[in-house]
This record gives sequence, structure tokens and C-alpha cells, in this order.
Amino acid sequence: MGMWKTGAARLLLLQLLIASAFAAGLRNPDFEIPPTNMPKNSTNASIPLNSTINTIPGWSYQGTVKYVISSGQGGNAIYLGQNGKINQTFKAMQEFDQNYDFILSLNLKPAQPNCTSPTSVTVSLPNRSVVVSFDKKFGNQSGWQSHACYLGVYGNEELIDLALENRSTNTTKCDVVLDSFTFRLIPNPVSYDTYNWPVGGNMQAKPRVNEVLNGGFEVGPASPNNSSGGILMHAESNPALSPLNQWAILGTVKYIPPNKNYGDQEGNAAIELVSGKSSGVETTVALQKGCEYNLEVSIGDTNDSCVGNFKVAVKAGSTVQALDIERKIRGVGFGFSVPTGWTIKADSNVTCISIRSLASTKTKDQVLCGPVIDKISIILLVASYGLKLQIGVLFVGIGFLVTLAQIIG
Repeated sequence: MGMWKTGAARLLLLQLLIASAFAAGLRNPDFEIPPTNMPKNSTNASIPLNSTINTIPGWSYQGTVKYVISSGQGGNAIYLGQNGKINQTFKAMQEFDQNYDFILSLNLKPAQPNCTSPTSVTVSLPNRSVVVSFDKKFGNQSGWQSHACYLGVYGNEELIDLALENRSTNTTKCDVVLDSFTFRLIPNPVSYDTYNWPVGGNMQAKPRVNEVLNGGFEVGPASPNNSSGGILMHAESNPALSPLNQWAILGTVKYIPPNKNYGDQEGNAAIELVSGKSSGVETTVALQKGCEYNLEVSIGDTNDSCVGNFKVAVKAGSTVQALDIERKIRGVGFGFSVPTGWTIKADSNVTCISIRSLASTKTKDQVLCGPVIDKISIILLVASYGLKLQIGVLFVGIGFLVTLAQIIG
């Protein structure tokens, strides 16, 4: 069963990667094409731009904007000062003629390394606005953080007007540097009902067994270029507007993309709960009331740097399990993973599933860290379903006999 689920997840992931490759239509997303009329042989790390002289290929801008050369994240970038804003209108280019959820990932960092005030940008479209903020308590890679946000649903060749604006004020003066805009396109709706599985050299459709949609977190944001420390996703109570498909986000969590060798020993996607007691994920699952199910979840850590033990609450309907994870059993390198499971009985046809952190843990550098969650599954126990079916048939039979007796009598 584990092999089947892993193969299915990889195939679904491949489909998403194909969608992303053909997707966005955004021009110059990493600013590697320099602005026009740049000074020759300049040794400055950043060059102020003048809208009457310099144009950024693909982008328009206003306010204080600079072109950052060799940003340290593997390429060039854009600096937004006070009132700095960039925007681009582009067509949603897709391989298939259907609607897609657009998930944006990007890298950002403060322009001033020792800035103590929030460093934030507003990511906006005509019908949606999201604030993305750098916060050093979540750590960084070479001064950068990667963030993801949900933009909306768009069809093929539909126009998207994307704008990013610095939120700093005269009192904060914490400007921002942006780089590596990356899109993940997720079919809307995305089908989890069947998967293709190789049988005898041919691909055959297999029904979905796990009742938790996107239980392995494979359907999430794409990783920006040169990002290695996971992607931060912030609170979103509506799963339809979440960058993590099917899941509401509680607090701040860190998305570990597949095959990033960060946290998950098998290279699968995972979620790290990084904002302490407020951190978690939540979804709803369609179950058969009265039936019993086996619920499993893997809980681990990213590496050996997180200090302290983990406390995690797993809730399925009215069933709650509080787990104390003793980190002394952790492994070496990419950390440990503890599969845990128990039997639950569905008390309704729609069951809320949530996984929350009950403790705050940090590294020795005071960077927030936490348990890594993966492979959440709820599978119907066949014996439970069979017993329920037998009882149902028995009651139907008794009802038939009573009716027959009344007719004869």
C-alpha cells in the first residue's frame, strides 16, 4: 500500500510540474534581463532607476525602485524603497484549456540587514490582496526567505494584473528586495478520485483509498529558484484560498517541497509547524457516519538543531490525540519520522481533521522550528463497513418480513 501511494503521489506531482512548466506567462520573473540604459562598467551593488530613462523588461514601476546586481541569491533582483511598486499584466498561458489555481512563490529580504521593523510587500490583483512579510524569527537562507500565497483562479489567456508594493513608511524605513517569482498551477477542480498505476507495463486507473485529499501535501507551492530552506505559508482559514490545496493554514507553517532533501527522509512533501501553539493545518473529510477508520500520520523533525520536545494534537471529529514526541530518539542528518495511528469512528458524514502544535521550540540561534507533518491518511476498515452493511441488510430483511406479515394477515 505504501508503494502504491508513493507512486500515485509522484504521478500527480509530475502532472503538476507539467502544468507549471507551461504556465505563468510572466515575463522576466527573476529580473535576469536588466533594465534598459544601464550605466556601463558600474561597480555599484544597486542602481537607482528612472522611469523616464530605464525600463524593466516585462515590468512597469513607480516610486523608489533600484536594480540589484548579483543579489546573493544566485542572480539579480529588484529593490523597492518607500512607495516603490512594480506591476505586470500578462496572459495566463497554460498547456490545457481549463481553469487553474495560481500559487505564487517568491524570495524576499530586507534591504537593510539589521532592520528591526517589519519588511513587507503587498501582493495584489484586482480581486485579491495579500501581505507577505519577512520575519527573522522564521530564519533565512543567506538573508532570504521564501513565501507563497494564493492569487486566484484563471483560465487560459485570461489577463492577470499583478502588482507588488513596499509597505514600509517614513518611520520604519525597512525597504525590501524581491527575486525569483515562481508559479505553481493546480487544475481547478483537481481530481483525487483515481490515480494511474503501472500494471504489467500498462497504466491502469486505481480508486483512491485515502479519504484525506492531498494527505501527503504533494499539491502545494513551487519552490523559487535557489530556495533551500522551505516556503513559508501564512494563516488562511479558507481552504479554497490556501496555497496548500484542500488545507486551511493555522498560524504560520513551512512547506517542504518534494525532493528538496529538507526534513523528509523519503524526499516527499511535508509541513513544518513553525509558529508554536498557533501553528497547524486543518481540512474536512467525507466519511461514512458510524464506520470505523484507521488514521495515520507521520511526525518528525527537519534535523538535529531544534531544541526541546514536540507536542502535537491530532483531532479527527470528536477524537483527540495529544502526542509528546521525545526528540532523543531522533536520527542523524535529515532527522527522524515517527508514524503513529489509531482507530476512529466517524460521528458525522463530514469530519474535521486538524494537526496542531502544542509547544514552541527554537534552534540555538532562536529561530522558530517545529514538528514536521506528513502522510496523513484515513482508510476505511473493511470489517467495520461490512458489519454496517450486514446490519443494514438485516433491518431491510426484517422490514420486508413485517410488511409481508401485515399483507398476509
